[in-house]
Amino acid sequence: MAGNITFTMIKPDAVEAGNIGNILQMIEADGFTIKAMKYTKLSSEKAGEFYAIHKERPFYGELVEFMSRGPIVAAILEKDNAVEDFRKLIGSTNPEEAAEGTVRKKYAKSIGENAVHGSDSDENAVIEANFHFAGTEIF
Repeated sequence: MAGNITFTMIKPDAVEAGNIGNILQMIEADGFTIKAMKYTKLSSEKAGEFYAIHKERPFYGELVEFMSRGPIVAAILEKDNAVEDFRKLIGSTNPEEAAEGTVRKKYAKSIGENAVHGSDSDENAVIEANFHFAGTEIF
């Protein structure tokens, strides 16, 4: 059965471009409830830890550098079928392939600077949420 939470980060490129409000508006309009949210900055160490699954991939260093270059907005979102529905809302990693009306089609600059992160499974949503938030920060 599908879970009811997912995790997202509005990435440094979208924060720098002033798109936090626009993206949050799309999230809420799609029926998600924000259960936790914070404006923060990942250190290189924390970004590396979060993306450790990609450590052996050629883009890992660039990803860590990008994700630690500026502030992000981290959030836990709630909705039935949250992971799948959120991935539909954000669109393809490559904004050129993303469907019209998706977050990445509207706000991503490239495959590397793709505006938002979205959990890829119910299990990872819980892991990622717990990485960024203490239980007392989730409502």
